[in-house]
Amino acid sequence: MHPLLKLPVSLTFGLLASQVIAAEPLPKAVQQIEAKGVKVKGSFDAPNGLRGYAAEYQNRGMALYLTPDGKHVLVGSLFDEQGQDLSEAPLQKLVYAPMAKQAWAKMEKTAWIADGKADAPRIVYLFSDPNCPYCNMFWQQARPWVESGKVQLRHIMVGIIREDSPGKSAALMASNDPAQALHKHESAGKASTLKALDKIPAAVQAKLDANLALMEELGLSATPAIFYLDEQQQMQAQQGAPRPDMLGKILGKR
Repeated sequence: MHPLLKLPVSLTFGLLASQVIAAEPLPKAVQQIEAKGVKVKGSFDAPNGLRGYAAEYQNRGMALYLTPDGKHVLVGSLFDEQGQDLSEAPLQKLVYAPMAKQAWAKMEKTAWIADGKADAPRIVYLFSDPNCPYCNMFWQQARPWVESGKVQLRHIMVGIIREDSPGKSAALMASNDPAQALHKHESAGKASTLKALDKIPAAVQAKLDANLALMEELGLSATPAIFYLDEQQQMQAQQGAPRPDMLGKILGKR
């Protein structure tokens, strides 16, 4: 599962890494780690003569610690005598925050269908399948916020649940009024009469393919996958329909 959904720490959206790698080459021992496919994103101070490096490997943060002699690298978390993980903050700042910013920017550019006012103060993205009952559950849960103009849901349509899911997503996206078509489909619930397109236009198929590619890039395998910014402008993620006590965190105050 992608770290945006798995990690307990918050991902600060828009935070720029201030401790960046200098222009000089990395120490040889660190270069050897990079040769194994690890991407070093920045450096940070560490205790007792160690030098810390924040790295990314297979969409996961990894802390590297160069020993004072510059010849050896330790990989993993470093804890102090109070039990505090000294790797957490640097990884959040140098790896996960830029990763979250990039993910949000990519979602903005997908072929999403808007549900709610364009000037709503809060935006929530979700990967959605027309046959997903939990997507419909979240759509129903969000009505008070959407209808009051406080939230705009942006449905990134995919087709993964049933054989006709791609055709149904395509039907919504190819509609003359996708927002109205989506509203009709979701408001009907199990009684929806949405018909899958027998032949998906090439332009619509390209958008569906791009949406699915981003979903896979983020390590997601089920819908809905919900992304939002909390009150501190930190990006958070929710997999599946949220519990009632989570709605305020995702959608804000009613």
